[in-house]
Amino acid sequence: MEPSLLILIPLGDDSRARLDASFDVLYAPTRDARSECIAAHGAAIRAVLTNGTTGLSADEIDRLPALEFVSALGAGYENIATGHARARGIVLANGARTNDDCVADHALALLLAVVRDVPQRDRATRAGIWRDALPMRPSVSGKRLGVVGLGNIGLKVARRAAGFDIDVAYHNRKPRDGVALRYFDSLHELARWSDYLVVATPGGAATHHLIDRAVLKALGPQGYLVNVSRGSVVDTAALAHALSHRLIAGAGLDVYEGEPQPPHSLLPLTNVVLTPHVAGTSPESIAASVDHFITNATRHFAGEDVLTPI
Repeated sequence: MEPSLLILIPLGDDSRARLDASFDVLYAPTRDARSECIAAHGAAIRAVLTNGTTGLSADEIDRLPALEFVSALGAGYENIATGHARARGIVLANGARTNDDCVADHALALLLAVVRDVPQRDRATRAGIWRDALPMRPSVSGKRLGVVGLGNIGLKVARRAAGFDIDVAYHNRKPRDGVALRYFDSLHELARWSDYLVVATPGGAATHHLIDRAVLKALGPQGYLVNVSRGSVVDTAALAHALSHRLIAGAGLDVYEGEPQPPHSLLPLTNVVLTPHVAGTSPESIAASVDHFITNATRHFAGEDVLTPI
């Protein structure tokens, strides 16, 4: 008999069809469906597929007595009650490295869009405004880019930046072995050094409001912020103040506090580019993530170690 799998996130028909071939799928991508599904089928559910934003709570884990495997589709897992799950002996995994290229591509897209003011130039063109009426924008190439969180995504951002002749440095809790890039042990000093600050660190309590008013002040009036990590890493109120008072030049955000509600304090501002948490999503990345989940889950139920444990 195929293991019972509870899916808590929206997935397309192709992805669900691939999962249906290997599992007895219960699809509950909304809050109401989730509660109803756990209440009706909780005793039989052996696996859960979620993501970092949607998570899985300790209370929900307690209502799933047969649960033995939980995975995030992507790399993030900040809202999964990992400690509670481990205490139950539940195996935890994620989709590390399955969408790194997509996220790094999007980070550069946001950087290009905000530095070159692409959304506003698009609107101006549609309104019949010619270039002579618009202020010139700076070049992207030949500048300095600081990466906050040099994991797999941060490394891919650095490689892409190198194609623009951009000098790259980074800040982690400690230097990363085998990396030739300049390391800053102070985030504030990295921000002061940088023209662009790209945030690619994990979410969670340890990085909550890591990018605060002091970091933005250090980045300065010619600096640009890009966030493709988690909305909680950036203090939205501090960012809105910095943008509206031109304490920094601009920002590109794929994530923000209060998702899926838009960041209302940022919406009136023209020096910020916003996308709705799509950096890691493309047909290619979703297919890779689903295939990776199937591999991990199949290995677990065959008594083997998963490839990307949390």
